[in-house]
Amino acid sequence: MADTPFRIEHDLIGDRKVPSDAYYGVHTLRAVENFPITGTPISIYPELIKALAAIKQAAALANHELGLLDDPRCNAIVDACKEIIAGHLHDQFVVDVIQGGAGTSTNMNANEVIANRALELLGHNKGEYAHLHPNEHVNIGQSTNDVYPSALKVATWFGIAGLIEAMATLRSAFEAKATEFAHIIKMGRTQLQDAVPMTLGQEFSTYAVMLGEDEQRLREASMLICEINLGATAIGTGITAHPSYAPLVLQRLRDITHIPLQTAPNLIEATQDCGAFVQLSGVLKRVAVKLSKTCNDLRLLSSGPRAGLNEINLPPMQAGSSIMPGKVNPVIPEVVNQIAFEVIGNDVTVTFAAEAGQLQLNAFEPIIAHSLFKSVSHLRNGCLTLAERCVKGITANEERLRAIVENSIGIVTALNPYIGYANATAVAQEAHATGGSVYEIVLQKGLLSKEELDRILRPETLTQPVPLGNKDPSR
Repeated sequence: MADTPFRIEHDLIGDRKVPSDAYYGVHTLRAVENFPITGTPISIYPELIKALAAIKQAAALANHELGLLDDPRCNAIVDACKEIIAGHLHDQFVVDVIQGGAGTSTNMNANEVIANRALELLGHNKGEYAHLHPNEHVNIGQSTNDVYPSALKVATWFGIAGLIEAMATLRSAFEAKATEFAHIIKMGRTQLQDAVPMTLGQEFSTYAVMLGEDEQRLREASMLICEINLGATAIGTGITAHPSYAPLVLQRLRDITHIPLQTAPNLIEATQDCGAFVQLSGVLKRVAVKLSKTCNDLRLLSSGPRAGLNEINLPPMQAGSSIMPGKVNPVIPEVVNQIAFEVIGNDVTVTFAAEAGQLQLNAFEPIIAHSLFKSVSHLRNGCLTLAERCVKGITANEERLRAIVENSIGIVTALNPYIGYANATAVAQEAHATGGSVYEIVLQKGLLSKEELDRILRPETLTQPVPLGNKDPSR
């Protein structure tokens, strides 16, 4: 068999030629032919492949303890799974990320690759399933309907951990800028209109705080996906599985993954319910929305340089135009904006797919998986890119920021407690009509002395609460 370019494998549809060097088998081959959808194989998500191998390893160990799998076969399956977890044979996971069958093709792909590698370890040729069979041995006590969603949860757990680390990196970059810019006064804006003064450090600290909040929301959501339905088999009744299989496989999987997994209290419910995926997708959308808002701010604050706000400078990354020499675009915030748009769309997909489940199974988990994995992976890459190629290199145009404050009508708000709302309004109107400064108009009207104005308009007074007392600005 090894000397021919193909081997013959059989399934319920009939015989097929499978490439002799392929670790996958006939079920995978048919899936590749049936689902030429995206051209993207499941191997694009290595955490999913590793999660599948971890589950198959845990299942082999559990079934061995139950006397359902002999030593040689168990050892070969376990060793094959360890190789896959270490990153080998991922190119043999070839079914499309979008597929019919509720993930059956993915489970079959895993069973066949593990079986054929195990056969090699036992000294047999690929396809000699009489010695070790993908379904009879690798898949003992399992169904796609408990393996696949459990693998999604294990893979997503690791993906979330990587995303949280990336968000922490970005948060640290914003925190460093908040400290660096703590002394720089600027105008805050509401509805794109002058509001009241603040510091640039305060502005950047908000971006860090928003990220920190979402890191915590992701940790909370990750606990929801710790509940798995291994042992449920087809619909949650546990048919074909040993009565002691579920607790055993859970413990072995916890040992392998170091994730605090728990068996769902009601396996029938857990097999059909995608609520945890919907919750997680919603949190990912929240992260995306807030990241995109932050990037909107960075693009706006750096707009210009002559005809925009020009308050900060983003590090130049590449030429911005094929026709306008010298133009530089905010390409890093722009790419993160686009990631956010994608994540928001992915959340809609997850929502519809979860809602479309019927009776005891949701057949649309492959598109849920594809959507979640894209969101997690792209958000992670976006956070790291934004931190390294944008935020860390941001500089402030300090003189322009101060000049805007000094020329702004918005500082009249700080005078309101001392000169009254009516006087403050009149000063603002005159400043707007004449182009004069609030500072000079207040002095001209004799509403406050120069010493009083200087005390009121100190940066530390303008950017934080201060006791008014008897409205003496010196207090």
